[in-house]
Amino acid sequence: MKPVIGFIGVGVMGTGMCRNLAQKSGCTVLAADLDMDHVRTLSEVGVVASSVAEIAEKAHTVFLSLPAIQHVEAVCTGDGGLLQHAQALKTIVDMSTSDVERTRQLAQQLHASGIEWIDAPVARSREAANNGTLLITVGGSEAQFRRVQPLLACMGSDVLHCGPTGAGQVVKIMNNMVLLNTVHTLAQAFAIAERAGVSKDLLAHALGLGSADSFALKLTGAHYLAKDVFPEKMFSAAYALKDLKLALALSQTVALPNDLSELTARQLQKCVDAGFQDHYYPVMYRVIAARTEE
Repeated sequence: MKPVIGFIGVGVMGTGMCRNLAQKSGCTVLAADLDMDHVRTLSEVGVVASSVAEIAEKAHTVFLSLPAIQHVEAVCTGDGGLLQHAQALKTIVDMSTSDVERTRQLAQQLHASGIEWIDAPVARSREAANNGTLLITVGGSEAQFRRVQPLLACMGSDVLHCGPTGAGQVVKIMNNMVLLNTVHTLAQAFAIAERAGVSKDLLAHALGLGSADSFALKLTGAHYLAKDVFPEKMFSAAYALKDLKLALALSQTVALPNDLSELTARQLQKCVDAGFQDHYYPVMYRVIAARTEE
């Protein structure tokens, strides 16, 4: 019989990740989501629609891809959660972007009940999730990393051991902090250039040829900022704000000011307040461009 693993949270990123696990791992994958239609779309690659309780009873390793730490805590230790039904379950791998201190506290709580915890948040785009080319930053012991690395390699082309529990989250949060602050600067640049009479298309091209070129520009420049197009069902302003608040919380924990991220967080909050919470987060441009002198 094939080994059984679980996957909880089949959303924008989780769908591709779960599909790649089912196709490459050699395991039977049981999956659950609040919208089970998302799970059923993966039946063609052998993913089996399940429940949190059944996953805890049958799967030795369970992967989580959830919006925030409160959802992770609820699935792990809440009423009807994994801990309550754990039988086969030995290891939980959290691939969400989660609060560092609460991650470490949850890991201790689960360890006391005989369940190992590994944090393994993912970076890059939905396309990377679909293609199995994510960056995965892992927090856990060397032995834990070696044990789950073959499964993580089904979903990511770069699987990096960052240190003990919580270290994967630290690296992921810093990655997103740098990206969000960079895109904030790009949004400002596009708004200023347009108001000064230079087209956004020209600016996107020029920045890509110069020293301002970056992954952030390639990701957001010509197709989104230059076109003033910010779709829903991508990495939204609300999710971006959540991740930046994680960076600010971590800054407080280590007692270092983070003024730049505070500015970007305020800009993202303005986007949410303006009704753009579900739009792709470079929508910061619209709020900046609409601003008049105060």
